Amino acid sequence: MITKEAVAAAPAPAPAVPAPARPGKKRPAWDEVPRWQIYLPLGIYLVFTLIPFYWILLFAVRPAGSTSLVPWPMTTEHFEKVWTDRGFGTYFTNSVYVGLATLVMTTLVALAGGYALARFDFKIKRVFMLALLCSQFVPGALLLVPLFEIFAGLQMINSLGSVIIAETVFQLPLSIILISNFIKNVPYSLEEAAWVDGCGRFRAFRIVVLPLLRPGLIAVGSFAFVHSWNHFLFALMFLNNQHKQTIPVGLNSLMSADSVDLGALAAGGIIAAVPVVIVFAFIQKWLITGFSAGAVKG
Repeated sequence: MITKEAVAAAPAPAPAVPAPARPGKKRPAWDEVPRWQIYLPLGIYLVFTLIPFYWILLFAVRPAGSTSLVPWPMTTEHFEKVWTDRGFGTYFTNSVYVGLATLVMTTLVALAGGYALARFDFKIKRVFMLALLCSQFVPGALLLVPLFEIFAGLQMINSLGSVIIAETVFQLPLSIILISNFIKNVPYSLEEAAWVDGCGRFRAFRIVVLPLLRPGLIAVGSFAFVHSWNHFLFALMFLNNQHKQTIPVGLNSLMSADSVDLGALAAGGIIAAVPVVIVFAFIQKWLITGFSAGAVKG
């Protein structure tokens, strides 16, 4: 019979000897990779990305008839031409109005719909989610004829409201899905704690949940704004008056079957791109955080 004294007196087992490493070339760590192997492909990609933008800037600030590859001497005649003579000042104002209105309406409706999908269970919830997902496969061109008939019946043709409603409807499915995922990432216990403290559902949502949704709301709102800013079909079909047109339609008017004014077209393209670039420069941190947070259910 083995006693406790015998077990205590027994020698401890020898430590396991690790197996010898297999001979072969050691894989270098990320810090050991030569910098030129990182910067060279990034530099090539950056050159190919920036060359089109350089050509746009070159045609926009180069005098008409010049063939110089350096934008000197610089001129603003093309910008003055499109802003005053071609009506881009009006187009810009209309695009800002449509973009901001679409942003507000899409965010509010998506916030309400996303909260309902995230916090409530109802019989047709799965069917509704499937319908939202399937609607993303429908191209916007297929909606032109039915939307035109609806707006014609409502006497909204040649009104910026028709474009705003169409853009909002087109953006809502994806926005509702994203907002619902953002809300699911907020613990339900936080709302319950607010209810115990005497808050109603709406006040608890406004005080507890809404501040935590800021990255998601910025992501959804910026996506809706940029899409409505760049969208061409709805404005072309529903707006006939030149004073109601938006920037994409204005850019199209600079191209004719006989000739294209490259300087004016480049200047109009810069006018259309600068606001979007400025917006993304200020919200890029929130945009990346919002899309990464809403991509999965945590």
